Amino acid sequence: MAKQEVCVTPEECKSSQFWMLLGLGGLVVLAGLYAFFTLEHHGHVLTGMNNQVVWGLPHVFAVFLIVAASGVLNVASIGSVFGKQIYKARAPLSGLLAIAMMVGGLAILVLDLGRPERLIVAMTHYNFKSIFAWNMIFYNGFFAIVGLYLITLLYRKWKPMSKPMGFLAFFWRLALTTATGSIFGFLTARSGYNSALMAPMFIINSFAYGLAVFMVVQSSMYRWNNLRLDEGIRRRMKNLLAVFVGASLYFTLVFHITNLYWAKQWDFERFILVDGGIYTLIFWVGQVVLGGIIPVILLFMPRSQEGQRICFCFAAPLLVILGGLAFMYVTIVGGQVFPMDMFPGYAVSSTFQDGVIASYNPSIWELMLGLGGIGIAFVATVVAVRVLKFMPQDDFTTMYMRRSTD
Repeated sequence: MAKQEVCVTPEECKSSQFWMLLGLGGLVVLAGLYAFFTLEHHGHVLTGMNNQVVWGLPHVFAVFLIVAASGVLNVASIGSVFGKQIYKARAPLSGLLAIAMMVGGLAILVLDLGRPERLIVAMTHYNFKSIFAWNMIFYNGFFAIVGLYLITLLYRKWKPMSKPMGFLAFFWRLALTTATGSIFGFLTARSGYNSALMAPMFIINSFAYGLAVFMVVQSSMYRWNNLRLDEGIRRRMKNLLAVFVGASLYFTLVFHITNLYWAKQWDFERFILVDGGIYTLIFWVGQVVLGGIIPVILLFMPRSQEGQRICFCFAAPLLVILGGLAFMYVTIVGGQVFPMDMFPGYAVSSTFQDGVIASYNPSIWELMLGLGGIGIAFVATVVAVRVLKFMPQDDFTTMYMRRSTD
């Protein structure tokens, strides 16, 4: 009988497959860097962005990674803050994914600035009236707090500090996601934004996207090491994901019903829900159906065979991730292509296409840059899992003893 190779320590890892994964991730990162240097040399004229659409496809990937990074930390929070044992075993991997995805998301934003060296100015000079300045503080604090939280989880002598650090990380990530959603909620000039629901909607979406990413990574790690996840753990996580996805659909419904209540938002709602072309298609098919309704059906569908359970518990979170990207595209790009109402109550016409739906066709360079950020998060995760013990290790004896005493 062949020895089971479990990638828990560096000595036990499958070296050939590890280098293959690292090589594939490295190629994606190199493609992103090549796109960055090409755009740095030729300018953003190579992209599909213009004076109306200044946040394009790279921002879709970046904001998704940042929001999902906040949400994936929810797994650790459930263990540390709420004391759920099965989630405590997954807290280190949760913290690792949070940092890796935040690095990938911010890398896209920095490389898409056009002048990335000016980031030093943004980090040293703060305009506290700007929500973007507040986000810089939250991003830096996120790295520091989650990093310290990981230390308390991995080093035995710091273990007593894991619970208070878990509380701090829990509230900090809520504040970070609130600030990220408020970037759009505070933009009063855009009909697609300017809503107090943006912040809570981003929070609940982060829960769904983060847990979906965690389930995909966890399933891949168990599959990679020829291990089988306990059925009770899988059932709890899939039920929790279904709740988060359902809540995300609910907030989407409330957001659009609220907009329909105001007459000034009718044109925008008609654009997104009915007449928006590709944006309407992405909203209904990508965000609502593929990213919401189908995953909930898959997660709650009764299954008789073990293989079907494993397949659906991988496919459903993968669809949630795709739905999250669709939500970001409709929100970020769709909110910009719809014309701004420069003078409410007046008809405006000019040679600058005022009042006209803007066009946006993302280029291959934007796609490469966005995928490069995902590649950075992937490579960071693969290397960290290789070096340290991030494989979830459940102590079923302790879990069963606690159940019997409850």
